[in-house]
Amino acid sequence: MNKPLIGAFLAALLLGAGVTPAVAAGSAQAQKSATETAPAAPDAPAAKAVTFAGTVALSNCSGSVVRSPDSQPTDPALVLSNGHCLETGFPGPGEVLVDRPSMRTFTLLDAAGTGVGTLKASKIAYGTMTDTDLSLYELTSTYEQIETGYGIKALELETAHPVAGAAITVASGYWRRTYSCDIDGFVHQLKEGRWTWKDSVRYTPECRTIGGTSGSPVIDDATGKVVAVNNTGNESGQECTDNNPCEVDENGEVTVREGINYAQQTYNMVPCIGTGNKIDLDREGCGLPKP
Repeated sequence: MNKPLIGAFLAALLLGAGVTPAVAAGSAQAQKSATETAPAAPDAPAAKAVTFAGTVALSNCSGSVVRSPDSQPTDPALVLSNGHCLETGFPGPGEVLVDRPSMRTFTLLDAAGTGVGTLKASKIAYGTMTDTDLSLYELTSTYEQIETGYGIKALELETAHPVAGAAITVASGYWRRTYSCDIDGFVHQLKEGRWTWKDSVRYTPECRTIGGTSGSPVIDDATGKVVAVNNTGNESGQECTDNNPCEVDENGEVTVREGINYAQQTYNMVPCIGTGNKIDLDREGCGLPKP
């Protein structure tokens, strides 16, 4: 996994002195993004500028304020991150959390990556590391209140399966850093330690995500919509161990790709978001595991 980080001291050890993540609103002067960009294909559509607007910094991970196409301005806003970023610890295989009280806070970023305010959770609406690796927090603020108070709109979730070859940007609110590459393909099963994820997104090598980028939205450059949530990468070439996921195809063949990073698709969770942004795992088309 793109490991959650514990405090700014560890973060500095990982990336060197002078790089400090945001852990609270107004805590540090915003840093300019260091963007790693893959060359665009000659026939690639004109990409929309991807900024940090709508991304958030957690205490140990990244995330984003997201909405479904049917979310209303007066609905309580949702924050998307990873299941392994939950303050309750890693959910075990088969474990699904629904409607758990939470007092977690998130630093909301503007387009330049400046922390402009603190958002508060009322609960963990959903969290799991089974089949996927995601968490959804319900906030005490509505989309309307966030837009009125900070001038920032939520990122919209894509409703369709992403496409191989699409240009993407991974936007880390924790590091105020973006990574640009393409979707290289999709993995039937991605195994890491005790966990197995299905139909994962594999990046081309240019997206060299690191610890603290866990939970970052993966944004389609052409549409500006969220197609996945960044979660892991093979760090040292080991096979199917913690921090070294392996790919397993439909025939059970195992492939290890050292240095390659991955994300979990989000289109299949959109049907699970019902009226009032409430998570309803029984809704038609909902692809999330149930408790």
